[in-house]
Amino acid sequence: MGVAERKIREKERLRTLILDSARTLFFRYGYEKTSIRNIADNIEYSPGIIYHYFRDKNEIFHALHNEGFINLKAEMESPAAIADPMGRMKAMGKKYIQFALDNPIVYELMFTLEAPVEHMIQDKAQTWTGGDAIFELLKKCVRECIMMGYFRGQTAEATTYMILATLHGLVSLKISKRSNLINLNEKENLIMNSFMAFSYMLDRQ
Repeated sequence: MGVAERKIREKERLRTLILDSARTLFFRYGYEKTSIRNIADNIEYSPGIIYHYFRDKNEIFHALHNEGFINLKAEMESPAAIADPMGRMKAMGKKYIQFALDNPIVYELMFTLEAPVEHMIQDKAQTWTGGDAIFELLKKCVRECIMMGYFRGQTAEATTYMILATLHGLVSLKISKRSNLINLNEKENLIMNSFMAFSYMLDRQ
């Protein structure tokens, strides 16, 4: 291995180490109590080394937010072998919900915390890469559904947005514990049962 290649590998190793440290501290203490200093202390480096890899804390959390979208997209792509587009879309919806319920802290970072958005604004990003990837994946399936006769008179974009907004609403009410405060008889499996009711409506569009 040459000197240049060794330097690249060391740089990648240290960047990964920083992100792993930030993720661990974020899961344990939350965003506000995770700082550049305690990320550095956790990996036994000086805070200055962090700034060789990331501009600030927001950029670190933007990188973790991107990881979340990569993992969510992989989950939603897993039912790709389902030939029927409506059946595939329902399976994708279930994967979305399960990912959010299994990873509530990551989901909050992806969709609620301001740090990743603040980084994108500071970086003058023209698109929300992670969100766009999920939207386009689902929109492709919606287009196939429209070609099969579903969602008559609707556009693919508006329909996709409606489906994503519904999925997000279902899991956000659960993750924020707001659904626990609603007087409901059917609390067990409420999210998946609600999604099944939503799927029933989709079938009849």
